[in-house]
Formats: sequence, structure tokens, C-alpha cells
Amino acid sequence: MLSVEIDSGSGFCGGVIRAITRAEDYLAGHDRLYSLGDIVHNEAELSRLRGHGLVTVESLSNVPDKGTILIRAHGEPPSTYEAAAAHHLEVIDCSCPVVLQLQKRIRDAYARLHENGLCGQVIIFGRVGHAEVLGLLGQVEGDALVVENPQMLSDALDNLDFSQPMEIFSQTTKSPKEYAEICGMLRSRGARLTVHDTICAQVATRHEKLAAFAAAHDVILFVSGKTSSNGKVLSDLCRSVNTRTYVVGGIEEINPAWFKDRDRVGICGATSTPKWLLESVGNYLTRWP
Repeated sequence: MLSVEIDSGSGFCGGVIRAITRAEDYLAGHDRLYSLGDIVHNEAELSRLRGHGLVTVESLSNVPDKGTILIRAHGEPPSTYEAAAAHHLEVIDCSCPVVLQLQKRIRDAYARLHENGLCGQVIIFGRVGHAEVLGLLGQVEGDALVVENPQMLSDALDNLDFSQPMEIFSQTTKSPKEYAEICGMLRSRGARLTVHDTICAQVATRHEKLAAFAAAHDVILFVSGKTSSNGKVLSDLCRSVNTRTYVVGGIEEINPAWFKDRDRVGICGATSTPKWLLESVGNYLTRWP
């Protein structure tokens, strides 16, 4: 028999909860709501919301004039709001307040770095092409360097002007440990660097607690959508302290060969993983003989 525990700290972050709640409230009185990109990086939750009338689109051109578009928690560049106005769309803006503050800080930094003849550099530690990162780039018309990892930064070092000031920001859901490593690499080259603490506090505090949770169990089932950036970061963290860590999207992906009798199984997930999905995995395992 397995012993099963669900991590109390796993589940939607505040920004995702806010976006989904507003979508559900709107759909309670309307047949259709368009989301610009996936409202959450979790296939099971997206399927549930589609059943209520949420339609995911990749472009505003796919939304009928005078339709209603939801801006998800990741945020968007200014050009998206301009295009929505041009198409006479009603906008439900669910940009996470943490992301909105980060967007403002990047705009302000860019202005500082280019005043009085300066030609400084904004650097963003984040996943290339991620929706949040695209929204951040849009604040400075794309004039920033995005690095995903230490190797990408190493490849770019020779093209940076270290005589000019630099300011660095992190995507809100990235690893604090990796961010510190990136900043250390720049400082080791003598960069005049200003480091901004922009990883979401809810995400940052989870790392230490999740590592302890993973170490306290024989097996970890990490429940996450395949496209979740936060899920990749946190599942890698679990695996670094517990090699018997397995990433699943739901119960259909669980392999019985992963478990031994009397294993202590910990179930956890990304900030984009709904509680109901974690609970369904837990209930499934507790019914095992």
C-alpha cells in the first residue's frame, strides 16, 4: 500500500486564480469569451474551461469585431491593447499585478539607461518566446537582451559593452538560483550592473519548501502541463533532490512500475496546476491495493 501526501503549497498562483475566476464570472452570463493565448499552461484545466465557452486564439484577428478578449496573467505589450482598440474589442485585463509592476520597472530602467548620452543595456533572464517575456520586450520595443540560461549568456558576453551600465530583470517564474548565477557571471566580467529582484515572492519561497517536500518522500509525482515554464523549473528542482521524480499531466500518464510497496508518494505541481487535478491524482493512488 502507498502512503500519499499532496503538497499544500502547490496549485494555482494568485495571478492565475484571478484570471480564471474572472473568465468563469464572465462566462456565467455569456456564451463565449476569447483568450489571447492559453489562460493557463495546463491541458486539463484548458479542457474544462473550453466546456464553459472559453476559446483560445493566437491572434486578435481571430476575434470577431466587438467581441470580448481576455488578457491572461502573463501580460501583453502595448501593441496588443492598441490592436484591440482598433478592432473595437472589449478587454478583460487579467495581467498579474506583479507582471504589470515588472513591465513598469523595465520601462523606467530603459529610460535611465538612455538618458544623457548613455547607451546602457536591459537584460531579461527568461524563456525566449514566453508570453510574459514577449510582453516585457514590448515595453522597450524589443531593445533588450533575453537570456534563458548561463550558456546563452556566455555566448552573448563578447557582444556586450561593459563600459555602459546594465540593469537585469528576471521573468517572474524563474529559478532564484539560476538568476543569481546569471548575475554572478555578469559581475565577474566587471559589469556596472543593477540587479532587480523580480521573481514572484510566491514562486521564490516555494523553491526551498518544495525541495524539502521532495526529499521527504520516496517518489514524487509532479503534475504539470507540458508547456509550463514554471513546471519545468520546479520539476527539475524536485528531481535534483529526488531522482524518483516523475512528471505527469494526469492519472492516465502514471506508470505502476514507478512504485514499490509502502512507498511514500508526494504529489505536487506547478503554479499553473489546478488543485482539483492534484487531488484526482491523489485519490487515484489511494485506491491502489
